[in-house]
Amino acid sequence: MAVYRVFSHPILQEYKAHIFSRATVIQLLITLLTLILPLLIAYRSNGFWVKEIRNRQQPKITFKKELIFVLHLSNNNQSYVTYSTFQNYNNLQQQFLRIPLIKALEKDITGDGLSDSLELSLEIPLFDSEQVVGVELLLFFTYEIQKFNRLFMESMAYIQYSFAVPGAKLQVLGNLKIQQKELLSCQSTDRRYNIPVVDSNSIFSDAYDLSKIIQEFNKRNVTTELVPPYYTWSIGRGAGKPFIISTTIKYTEDEIVYKPSFLYQLKWGWVQYLCVLIPSIFLFDKLKIFLFSNRLVNTIVSNSFKSQGLKSY
Repeated sequence: MAVYRVFSHPILQEYKAHIFSRATVIQLLITLLTLILPLLIAYRSNGFWVKEIRNRQQPKITFKKELIFVLHLSNNNQSYVTYSTFQNYNNLQQQFLRIPLIKALEKDITGDGLSDSLELSLEIPLFDSEQVVGVELLLFFTYEIQKFNRLFMESMAYIQYSFAVPGAKLQVLGNLKIQQKELLSCQSTDRRYNIPVVDSNSIFSDAYDLSKIIQEFNKRNVTTELVPPYYTWSIGRGAGKPFIISTTIKYTEDEIVYKPSFLYQLKWGWVQYLCVLIPSIFLFDKLKIFLFSNRLVNTIVSNSFKSQGLKSY
C-alpha cells in the first residue's frame, strides 16, 4: 500500500556546554562576527554615512522692482549714463541720469502660485550722439525655499555685456539659479542673508559701486546667478530712438544640497547594515550547524524528540 506524508515538523537539536568551554568561545566569536562583520563591510563600502542630501524644488522668487543699470558710451564727452530705483543713488548721479520706461511682468505658467519667469523691458532715452557699447544691470530679488530647510534671502542677478559696435538693443535670456558654497542644515530656518544687497539708505557713492556690490555679494555662502546667459546685441539705433534692454529670466527648479541630520544618517546607515546582516546571519548559522552537527567541538546533544518521550513507528 502506498504511503504519503500527513504531517511534519522540525526537531530542535540542542548543543549544551559549560560556560568556560571551547564551544562557548566559538559561539561567542561567531556571534560577534555575525554582528560586526556586516558593519565593517557596510562602512568600508564608502557609503555608510550620507554626507549630503540633494533635493529638487521650485523656489519662491519675487522681483523686488529694484535695479541699477549703467550704459557705457563710446563718445568722449560722457563715459556713461545710469539710473537706479534707489533715490539716494540718483541724487549722486544727477548729471549722468537717464530715467527709463520700465515694464516688468512676472508669470505663473504652471498655476502653482509661484512665479515661473520675469519679463523686464527698459527703454532708456539717449541723445543721438550717445552711442552705447556696454551694459551693466543689477536686478534684485527675494528668494525662498521651504522643504528640508526654510531659507529666506535677498539676492540679485548681474548682467554685463559689451560690444565694439554701438548697439540699439540688448536682449538677455537666462535662468536664475542658486549657488551654494556650503551645505544647508536640515530642519532649520536660515535668515542670514535676508538683508538688502544694497544699502539704499546710504548717501555715499561707495555703497552703490557695482564692483563692491558684487564683491560683497560673492562673500555670501549662498547666492544666485543668472545661468546660462544668452545675449543678442542689435545695432542700428535710429534717430531719437531709446536704447532697449529686454530681459527674460526663468525661475526653474533648483537642486538644493543639504547636510543630513543625525536621524537621517542613522536611518540610511541602518538600511545598509541590515542588507549585509541578513545574509551574514544565514551564512554563519550554516557554519554553526556544520561545526556542532559534525562534533568538531565537544558538546552535550539533546533534541526535542527525546526530551518529549515521543516514539517513532
